[in-house]
Amino acid sequence: MQTLDLVIIIFFLASMAGYGIWQGRTNRTTGDYFLGGRNIPWIVAMFSIVATETSVLTFVSVPGIAFRGDWTFLQLAFGYIFGRILVSIVLLPLYFREGITSIYEVIGKRFGRNMQKLTSVVFLVTRILADGVRFLATAVIVEAVTGWSIPLSVLIIGIVTLVYTLSGGIRTIVWLDSVQFVLYLAGGLITIAFTLNGLGVGLPEALATIGAEGKLRIVDNDWHHLLSSPWALPSAVLGGMLISFASHGVDYMLVQRVLGCRDLGSARKAMIGSGLFVFIQFTIFLLAGSLIYLSAQGAEFQKDREFATFIVTYLPPGMKGLLMAGVLSAAMSTLSSSINSLASSTVTDLLGGTSTLQRSRLISLAWAAVLIGIALLFDESDTAIVILGLQIASFTYGGLLALFLLSNTKIKFHTFSLSGGLLTGMGSVFLLEYAGVAWTWYIACALAINICTTLLLEAVLRASGSSGSPARRD
Repeated sequence: MQTLDLVIIIFFLASMAGYGIWQGRTNRTTGDYFLGGRNIPWIVAMFSIVATETSVLTFVSVPGIAFRGDWTFLQLAFGYIFGRILVSIVLLPLYFREGITSIYEVIGKRFGRNMQKLTSVVFLVTRILADGVRFLATAVIVEAVTGWSIPLSVLIIGIVTLVYTLSGGIRTIVWLDSVQFVLYLAGGLITIAFTLNGLGVGLPEALATIGAEGKLRIVDNDWHHLLSSPWALPSAVLGGMLISFASHGVDYMLVQRVLGCRDLGSARKAMIGSGLFVFIQFTIFLLAGSLIYLSAQGAEFQKDREFATFIVTYLPPGMKGLLMAGVLSAAMSTLSSSINSLASSTVTDLLGGTSTLQRSRLISLAWAAVLIGIALLFDESDTAIVILGLQIASFTYGGLLALFLLSNTKIKFHTFSLSGGLLTGMGSVFLLEYAGVAWTWYIACALAINICTTLLLEAVLRASGSSGSPARRD
C-alpha cells in the first residue's frame, strides 16, 4: 500500500464516521433509530438491501468463481429475482397491514409471545454466527491487501462502523449503504476497465476469447447430479428463489430496510428492484473475474484470493485505495445492518418494545462488542466455525419461513407443535448435509419437513385430547 492508498482509505473511514455523527442529531425516538421514521426513499432502501446482503465474501469470491470456472453462478441470481417477487406478494402486505417494528411481532400476534421470542432468538443466533464470521473473513482480506494484522483490521473496521451505527441509526445506515454500494460496484467496473486496457483489446474480443474456452456458460443442463450439485439448473434457480424468499422475507436484517419505506408500493419496488441490481452486480464481478483470468495468462492464485491478489499485484497506487474502500464498504454495510437489526429485535421481541433511545444505543453497543469479539476470538485456521458461520442461514431459514407461512393459515396450533416443527426442520439440515445433498435444497427440504412435522404433531395432540391451549390467533 502506498501513501495515496492509505490517504484514500483514511478519508473514507473518517467520512463514514463523521456522517453518522452528524446525521445522529435527527434521531428522537426508537422509531427513528430502528425504522428511520418510516420515511426512507425506496431507491435508498433498494441499494441498502443489496449492500447489506453483499458481504466481503461475495465481493472477493464471485470473481474467483469466474476465474476458476464459468458463469453458472448467475442461475442463482435468476432465482433471487423470483424469490423477491414472492416476498412482495406473500409477506410484505402482511407486515404493512400489521404496522409492526419487528417482523417477529407477526408470529407473536398469531401464535403468542413465547413463539415470538423463540423466532427472535433463532434470528439472533443466525446473525451472530453468520456476521461474526463474515467480519473475520473481511479482516483476512484487509490483512492480505494492507499488511495490517487481523486484530487491528477487526478493531479499525469495527470501531468506525460502531461510531456511525450508534449515532445515526437505520437512516444513516441505509444512506451510507447506498454510497457503499455505488463504491464497490465502481470497484468492479474499474477492474474491468483497467484489465481491458492492459489486455489491449475491446470487450467483444475479450468475451469471444473467454467464450471459446467455455467459461461464459450460464445454464448447467447436467441433471445427473440434480440433488448433489448446487449448479444444476433446477437446483440453482429453485434454490436461489427459496433462499431469497426466506432471507428477504423472514430475516429481519434485510426486511428492516423495506419496513422503513413510506408504504407497501414503495417497499415492493425496493424489494424487487434489489433483485435486479444483485443480478447486475453479479454479472459485473463475474466479468471482472473472467478478465482477470485472461490477464493472468494461466497463473494460479490461492482459491478465493484471486481478486485480492489482483488488487495487490496489478493495480497502481490510488486504484488500490479505491478498491480497498470497496472491500471495506462491503464489510461495513453488512456489519452496521447486523448491529442495528440485532438491537431492534432485542428491544421489540425480547423486551416488549419498552426501551428508550439511549438504552437502544447501549444494546447496539453490546451486540457490536459480541460481533467484534467473535472475529477476534477465532482465526482463519478455525475452519469448522467459519463453515458453520457461512452456512448457518441455510440451517434456520427454512424453519422460520415455515412459521410465517403457517401464520397465514386459519389453523390453530399448539406451541408444542410449532416449536417441534421448527426444531425438526432446522435439525433436518444436518442430515441433508451429511447425506451430501446440495445446499441449494436445504431450505426447500427444511420447509417441507417443518410444515409436515407441525401438522403431524398437531394431529397427534388433538387425537390425544391435549388440554393445552392452542397458540392464539388475534
